[in-house]
Amino acid sequence: MKTGIQGTRLRRAVAVAMTAGAVLATGALTAAPAQAAAAPSIGAKGGFVMDNASGKSLYSKAADTRRSTGSTTKIMTAKVVLSDPKLNLDAKVTIQKAYSDYVVKNNASLARLIVGDKVTVRQLLYGLMLPSGCDAAYALADKFGSGSTREARVKSFIAKMNSTAKSLGMKNTHFDSFDGIGKGNNYSTPRDLTILTRSAMKNSTFRTIVKTKSYTAKTITKTGSTRTMAPWKNTNPLLSSYKGAIGVKTGSGPQSKYCLVFAATRNGRTVIGTVLASPSAAQRSTDATKLLNYGFARLG
Repeated sequence: MKTGIQGTRLRRAVAVAMTAGAVLATGALTAAPAQAAAAPSIGAKGGFVMDNASGKSLYSKAADTRRSTGSTTKIMTAKVVLSDPKLNLDAKVTIQKAYSDYVVKNNASLARLIVGDKVTVRQLLYGLMLPSGCDAAYALADKFGSGSTREARVKSFIAKMNSTAKSLGMKNTHFDSFDGIGKGNNYSTPRDLTILTRSAMKNSTFRTIVKTKSYTAKTITKTGSTRTMAPWKNTNPLLSSYKGAIGVKTGSGPQSKYCLVFAATRNGRTVIGTVLASPSAAQRSTDATKLLNYGFARLG
């Protein structure tokens, strides 16, 4: 009898233990999604984030909706230059009055290049990507396009931008300018710009430039003397505000609003993304920060 009672108690204890184990197991399973980071709400109309290593999407909001891109266009300008088979970063380009007239006419962002100065291709790339110089963009398009006239060379350069976009599978992208000051037919998407940037970041010169906070160029004047330019400051606020930020490019304009293509590396993992059409510069930074944090949380 005693043995029977002990046996009953033992069976009950085992049953309770098994039930408790099942509850714990179920709790662990149901708790996991609650612990996972919730997708953030952003002010930008479009956003996209990917894992650089795999290309896997980590976040998407209207990622394939075509929008004006502002100066994030200059990522492609740099990509085309750096892909040139005859690239010589130390080759000198003489700054033309046409470049200066262009930025004045369009009230565009500029690197304040001086007409007549000789500037290297490397310096022009810094002038393009840090202060977002449209004068530097024009100089590079003129240098790396082909044709007997400036107009023909610029047209040729923009054609290279579009053929590069096609080769990268940027299905919702078209460029009609070398700097983002388009004629109504310059557009891309958060996904496409992120794909472009993932490709561009494979180039060591590009990576070095876009993570640089400040750069001082020394150019050669008409008389052969050296001119020390005022430092070019990177317009990307994340380089100072986000731990691990490594680039990439801001953009803004009446049509594009505020844009940012961004990248950061933490614990050996790199996240790349884009926000398009944020309502303000401050919101653009907030959006990008949220998306980077979310991207890294997704990667674990």
